[in-house]
Amino acid sequence: MTGEADRRPGIASGERGAIAVADRVVAKIASHVAREALSRFPESVGHVPAGRRTPRVTTSVRRAPERDTAGRDAESAGGRQAALGEARLRITVELGYPSDIGAQCAAVRREVTERLRTWSGIDVSHLVVSVGRLHSAHTRHAGEERVR
Repeated sequence: MTGEADRRPGIASGERGAIAVADRVVAKIASHVAREALSRFPESVGHVPAGRRTPRVTTSVRRAPERDTAGRDAESAGGRQAALGEARLRITVELGYPSDIGAQCAAVRREVTERLRTWSGIDVSHLVVSVGRLHSAHTRHAGEERVR
């Protein structure tokens, strides 16, 4: 009877196996990080109702291709670990108005990309930040009526 260790003698027991990060985990991390990034803009946060501050995230994660042990050693020697996969994300946020919309979207993009790599080992290959709704101090008290 041949075991896994006999079939792949070049791979140590601690190196065998695989790590997979689910799409919903990546979406939760991205949503959390986006909410944190937007909280640094007080001029916008005050206008958005509390129930609308959580960004909506859609994602698809593609697992990284299998690598041999020589590739892993070369990447770790360079100081950067190999990514576990890559994600494509779409984040929809609701912002206060007036505010610096471009700066807020750039902060979400930058922080989500950096922290997904750090926290989950996933590279972001494509990230779209879209503004789904703007909330103004003038429209907050108007209920569901439109401002003309």
